[in-house]
Amino acid sequence: MSLVLDAAAQDLLFREARTANTFTDEPVTDEQVQAIHDLVKYGPTSMNQSPLRVTLVRSPEARERLVQHMSEGNRSKTATAPLVAILSADNEFHEELPRLFPHFPQAKDMFAADRSMRENNAALNATLQAAYFIVGVRAAGLAAGPMTGCDLEGIRKEFLDDDHTPLMVVNIGRPGQDAWFPRSPRPEYDQVVTTV
Repeated sequence: MSLVLDAAAQDLLFREARTANTFTDEPVTDEQVQAIHDLVKYGPTSMNQSPLRVTLVRSPEARERLVQHMSEGNRSKTATAPLVAILSADNEFHEELPRLFPHFPQAKDMFAADRSMRENNAALNATLQAAYFIVGVRAAGLAAGPMTGCDLEGIRKEFLDDDHTPLMVVNIGRPGQDAWFPRSPRPEYDQVVTTV
């Protein structure tokens, strides 16, 4: 059975795409980031929660502050990428539910009453959206370098607040020379899929 996307699109998004480790110095524009958002905002989340928040780190001062929170092996990648985004989960996403999920008016109050449930939902659905974001970067013809090798709590204190939980840092740009490590193996179909 063939998939609807042609082979070139499948390659761009999945088969040929990899985590980028180096980038050219070509800037990533606000218009490109807007186009990525306009595409990936349609990815499904539970009850349309849409808790992902993106903090673009553009100024040299902010970049320097962020680099201090990256693990040693990720510092130079983050210091030199054209654009860096901090992806976080908004734990107060329920405030937007009357607009985002209007056919269930009780949704906001349900999540307001249970912070633990709210944080778990925010983390799960924002992580799902982070995956959409990475694929959206690829769809825009750019490369993504998502990383969790960092001090996420330090990043939260430096850039966010108690209502936002950082998930990862993503370097974004055009891939540079020697941007890719060799493709690592993936599990086979029979290792992943079970029929009951």
